[in-house]
Formats: sequence, structure tokens, C-alpha cells
Amino acid sequence: MIKPLLFSMASVILLISQVNAQHQELNEDPKLWGKSKKELDSANLLYNFQMGTMHGHLRTFYSSTFNKNSQAEYAQAIGGGIQFISKPLYNLRIGVSGFFIYDAFSSDLTKPHPLSNSLNRYELGLFDITNPANKTDLDRLEELYIQYQKNKLTITIGKQLLNTPFINLQDGRMRPTEVQGIWSQYRNKENKFYAGWLNRFSPRSTVEWYKTGESIGLYSVGVNIDGSKSGYKDALASKGVALIGAEMGLIKNHKIQFWNQYVENIFNSSLVQIDKLPKASSPYYYGLQMIGQFVLNEGGNPDPNKTYFNPNQSSFVFGARLGKQQGQWDHSINFTRITKDGRYLMPREWGRDPFYTFLLGERNEGMGDLNAYVIKSKFTAKHLPLNVNMGIGYYDLPDIMNFAMNKYSFPAYMQYNLDTRYTFAGFWKGWEAQLIYFYKDAIGNTYNNPKYYINKADMGHFNFILNFHF
Repeated sequence: MIKPLLFSMASVILLISQVNAQHQELNEDPKLWGKSKKELDSANLLYNFQMGTMHGHLRTFYSSTFNKNSQAEYAQAIGGGIQFISKPLYNLRIGVSGFFIYDAFSSDLTKPHPLSNSLNRYELGLFDITNPANKTDLDRLEELYIQYQKNKLTITIGKQLLNTPFINLQDGRMRPTEVQGIWSQYRNKENKFYAGWLNRFSPRSTVEWYKTGESIGLYSVGVNIDGSKSGYKDALASKGVALIGAEMGLIKNHKIQFWNQYVENIFNSSLVQIDKLPKASSPYYYGLQMIGQFVLNEGGNPDPNKTYFNPNQSSFVFGARLGKQQGQWDHSINFTRITKDGRYLMPREWGRDPFYTFLLGERNEGMGDLNAYVIKSKFTAKHLPLNVNMGIGYYDLPDIMNFAMNKYSFPAYMQYNLDTRYTFAGFWKGWEAQLIYFYKDAIGNTYNNPKYYINKADMGHFNFILNFHF
């Protein structure tokens, strides 16, 4: 239903804008895009398009990974995009955006690593993981929606951006994850309520749009609980995802969140989280988080080798944090526990972990019986537009041979992160620079097998990113 609606909408827009450019004589200059005088009538559709807003984004991203006993792998990606949002007419507006990416230079990302026989993980993610040889045809229609907004209610239908605990942008490469469906938000001063139905996904590091079941398995699929390779890629049936959420200020200086994600025919996830917010008179803050998951039907496929969520498992996650803001510094200690009941599962194609212990560069999705401890510090310069984020994490994972609790055969590890961001001003206003470095040190047994540490642990990773927004 949504796709025909968007197609009709786009057709009407094109018809209106092209009505005077349907026929041109051979001796005329090209007028494909037309040219209209400024319209003064605010009730006119042309006026609302002429008074719309245009945004641009240029991005360059250098990435390099250093694995043990290996040559460095690298890539330089450049890209740009345009977003247009019309001025509201009868509380309705239209938005559209697109982005292109180009591989300026890179090591050979089509060849598996000679030690692990696995493809590159980080640099390939700048481009198209479904086609490592694709270096030039990397463009994507990202947003195409019609939006109704009145007072505190917003309803958006079509391709759009979404940021929730379970489905989010996860933007750590060139472009984020996009979704298609209907999404509604109601916001007042203290509370926010969300509800929607999603049926298409265009994950980060891809250029196509996929049905719900098709989108799960584009990234690494790991292993089944018996150690055999998971076979759920292109084998899952699901009509879509129902997602509801609430953020409420029921307690003074606290934010309470409730979220539920229903992935039809596959699994259900629920989150409850309470966060005490810091303020000048009370700089301490804390948070508590609980997540529960259970299977629906047979986890997407009756064949146990092709199911996404094994019917014999469920998942429970508990998280906590304690922090303090003091002057230019923000320090916190964070903890996550995933119980032995089963792996915490969430399609990596849809977003990153919502855990307090998340550090840029790695996830704990796919794990059970996990304990994670992370110290985070953030420095905000007083007289410069400079932020520095630091983190040290200890991730106690089950042994890589415990397949029922370790989906991706990942060793226990320590991780060290440095993330520096600078926003330019004056002549260079609009530019932002980001430098990221992290190192992961294996502390669990890798059995001297490169497939258990290449691009996983005993490795360093460097990024330098420039953004220009206009």
C-alpha cells in the first residue's frame, strides 16, 4: 500500500513541476528542471515547494585496520547527498533525500583474508557489503515520505530515518540504516510516545531496500547453537515489525523508557529503562536497564538450521550505570549482564546495541552468559568546540566453543577507545572532523586459529572523518 502511494505522490509532484517542459524544440536550451517565478500565494502548492528547505552533506571517511600477523587494510570513501523538505501545506509536507558514495582508493576488499579466509569487516562496510567489487554504483534513495504534523502529533509514511533502542541509525560508516513504513510520534513537555509498523529496511553498508525477512542475514550470520553455520539468510518469513515506545518523566529529574518490538513470526523484545538525569545541583546520575526476549512461532523458519531465534532459548539482559558530571568532565562506570537463558539477538542490520557498555567498534549481540564492565569519560573543552570521548571495557564472554552462548565465536576481550570530535567555526563553519582509534586485546582462548581473532581481537582500527553540512 505504501509503495503505490509514494509512487503516485512522486508522479503528481513531477507532473506539476514538468507541465511546461514536456516538449522542447531542438534549438532550445535544455529546460528539463524548469524555472518558475517566486510564487506569493501561500496556499499555492508551488509556493510551498519554493519555500521548502534544502540541506546538503559532504562526507569523507578514511578507515584502516591492523590485524595481528597481517598487512594493514585500508579504504578512503567520499560521498555527498541532498535532502529537500517542502514547507507544510494543510499540515502536510514532503521529504526526499539521496546519497552517493565513491571508493577513492582502497586495498583489495574482494579477496578473503589469507589467514582467516573471511572478507574484510570494517573497510568494506564503507561501501556495499553485498557486492565487494562495487566501487562506483553506490547511490541510494534514502528518504521519500509524506508527513502530517499538527500540534504535538507527527505521522510519517514512507522511507525515513529512525533512532530507537532496537532499530537505529548505527551510523559508524558512510551512511546509516534507513527504514520504510508508518511512524507516529506524540510529544509534550514531559512525555513522548511512539508507534509504527515497518516493512522495508536499507541497512548501513548496503544500497538496496529489503523486505523484513530478507534484511536479516546480510551481515555475518554466525553459527547455530550446535556450531553449524546458521542458514537463516534468505530463509526467514516476516510481514514486518511493530514497534511502540514511551519516554516519560513520571519521577522528577528521571526519564523512564518502555519499548516493545514485535517482529512478526520471529521474536519479540521488550525494554524497560530508568535514568536519573544530572543537573548542576546534583551532578551524579545513574541508570537501570532490563531487556527480555522470547521466540514467536518457530523463530522465522520451522527448520532448526534456518531459524533466527531458536525456540529452546530466551534472552534476558540487565544493565546499570553510575556517573558524575564535574566541570568539563563526565565519568561513568557501566555494567551489562546477559543471562545463561540464551543469546541476546537483534538483527545487526537494524542497529547497534542499546547497552550502557556499548563502545564504538564492537557489539555484544549474539552473546549469552556475558558480563561487561566499561569505564567511560568525556571531556568537553570550555573555549573550543572540541569533545574527547574515552572508554575502557572488559568483556567477559563465554568460550568461543560454547556455540549456544557465543553466536559469532568471539573471544573475551579488552577494548580501548579514543574518539575526538572538532566543529569548525568562522570561515570553515559547517565542517566537522572526527578521529577514532580503538584497540581490542583478546583475553579469551583463540586456539591459535586466525578465524577467531582476525577482525575480532588483537587488532587496532583507525578512522579519520570529515563532514560538511550546508
